[in-house]
Amino acid sequence: MTGICDGRVVIVTGAGRGLGRAHALAYAAEGAQVVVNDLGVGLDGAPGPDSPAALVVEEIRAAGGEAVAHGGDIATAEGAQSLIATALDAFGRLDTLVNNAGFLRDRMLVNLDEDDWDAVMRVHLKGHFLPLKHAAAHWRAETKAGRTPRARVVNTSSGAGLLGSVGQGNYSAAKAGIVGLTLVAAAEMGRYGVQVNAIAPAARTRMTERTFAETMAAPGDGFDAMAPENVSPLVVWLGSTASAGVTGRVFEAEGGRITVMEGWRPGPSADKGARWTPAEAGDTTLKLLAGAEVAQPVYGAR
Repeated sequence: MTGICDGRVVIVTGAGRGLGRAHALAYAAEGAQVVVNDLGVGLDGAPGPDSPAALVVEEIRAAGGEAVAHGGDIATAEGAQSLIATALDAFGRLDTLVNNAGFLRDRMLVNLDEDDWDAVMRVHLKGHFLPLKHAAAHWRAETKAGRTPRARVVNTSSGAGLLGSVGQGNYSAAKAGIVGLTLVAAAEMGRYGVQVNAIAPAARTRMTERTFAETMAAPGDGFDAMAPENVSPLVVWLGSTASAGVTGRVFEAEGGRITVMEGWRPGPSADKGARWTPAEAGDTTLKLLAGAEVAQPVYGAR
């Protein structure tokens, strides 16, 4: 390992399993001191018998690293505040925040209950906003005190948030919201020495094990393309000082592939210089669409 994060203090939310666990271990392997957050809930967000955060901390310490566990609910103001406080109390600083926590409650829209909508929005979108808000307040205070940080935030979106996914209206909307939050945070927080980016990972976790159950390493290949550990190197780099100047970007990461995602931007356009009639607007729009890029299909659409 290169020690690319030597001396940095990193928070990873939802780090008891899957992608979060892989990120926490990867940061520790690169020299970071890690706050491992996990509420210890099931795939549907219901409380589990015990939190796995302590187990990840034990793994890190057994390998010679430094880590502490945090079991608070980061989708509450109290939990998010205590998350930041845990890093400061344990290690005296905070350099990187990786927002990763989430769960699924998949339903087709006509069967999607309001509670399922609210729960997924809460953990994904609010669970990104509150830790980001309280970390930003700390970094702003540091800047005002003359100690401008070289801070990093890595948010977790999804291909579902970029293209949509059938049966995941709540999850897709939340993950799309995270992209918007990332862009605004990058614009607002740069003055405080903070870079904010997002990833859209594809990996086998509890949330995706059914989707990727049959995607395994090729015989004799030895490379499991869907292993969550494949995503972590990019996350670690984005959370390090080596990523200086990279902010407000979204990256897809899957297996050995990294893609810079290019979002909404103006395409074909027409300006009449006056108000359209509905018929004119329709005719013009059809002509514009004929010259536009074909939209990418929604995941699961036929």
